[in-house]
Amino acid sequence: MRIAIEAQRIFRRNKHGMDFVALETIRELQKRKDGNHYYVIVAPGEDRCIEESANLSIVELKCPTYPLWEQVALPYAVKRLKVELLHCTSNTAPLWCPVPLVLTLHDIIYLEPRQHRSPSFYQEMGWYYRRLVVPRILKKCRKIITVSQFECQRICKTLNVPAERIQSIYNGYNTHFHPLEKTQPEIVHRYISHEDFLFFLGNTDPKKNTARVLKAYHIYLQQSTIKRPLLIADLKEEYIDDLLQEAELSDIKSHLFYPGYIANHDLPILYNSAFAFLYPSLRESFGIPMIEAMACGTPVIVGNTSAMPEVAGPGVLSVDPYKPEEIAASLLRLENDPDFYQQQAVYGLQRARQFSWKTTADELVKLYQTI
Repeated sequence: MRIAIEAQRIFRRNKHGMDFVALETIRELQKRKDGNHYYVIVAPGEDRCIEESANLSIVELKCPTYPLWEQVALPYAVKRLKVELLHCTSNTAPLWCPVPLVLTLHDIIYLEPRQHRSPSFYQEMGWYYRRLVVPRILKKCRKIITVSQFECQRICKTLNVPAERIQSIYNGYNTHFHPLEKTQPEIVHRYISHEDFLFFLGNTDPKKNTARVLKAYHIYLQQSTIKRPLLIADLKEEYIDDLLQEAELSDIKSHLFYPGYIANHDLPILYNSAFAFLYPSLRESFGIPMIEAMACGTPVIVGNTSAMPEVAGPGVLSVDPYKPEEIAASLLRLENDPDFYQQQAVYGLQRARQFSWKTTADELVKLYQTI
């Protein structure tokens, strides 16, 4: 088969969740000797993270805006390449497509009620774009992929999608996430001056629950005898200051470290160095970071909502993410009960083994073949 895969953002330097899902899946497809040829369609960028091979071609498309790139440049490139199938990997797709269309719909959070507007203009415009495009393209998709049974059921119910047209395929995690014998303090110290810390991977998306995590950390500091510092990824100081001021928690700022974006190749070292990883999100369709932390042998605290119980499994330390006192109590339990801490570390290592990008790619090729 000649298959086109839209991966518009994977050459950008600061990648995020959906970018890594597309990239790791493409890398696994490239390893296969299945007779297929894959055309990966991308926007130009600084990080050329994949190279062409006998079974994979890279097609770069320049366009001034994302909507024009997706709605005009992409379908015409597909037509020019004479492929048999287009797979769009990041929630949206062209309203017109000359070949059968497969869409990975990671979630439909943007179709659900929200507490407040997105903090950036770019995120806000993306929210409106998805709300406009997604309901219109689903009827045109030959097959819809999502990343958990929870999200599969949500999509079917919310958008009246027939069950036979949607399929869940779990994400994987990169194998460089594993327990390390040495923690490489020189890399840790780029981000935080301590080697025994709590780690929170947040961003400005309200679902990441940053405000309640800060309240939970305040409670933890009041009750802990160790008072481990908190490393917060992907957030700027101004945003954190606003949250602290609003909640009257400015006294905890000296315990916080906020280096901004953390390169993916440094994350395994930070997971291994962290005492615990905080992931009490309000809403996740899968939650790759919690699996990455588990694969490194680091205990995680996750929200008991959406797909997190399904993915993390019954043995994970889960909390009501709307209750900061529960998050703090779980941190203190890990800190004060060494046997429980070790139990959580072992459980995470075992659970992470159930996921891999090879399995994701295998399931994806089976789906391509049915079309």
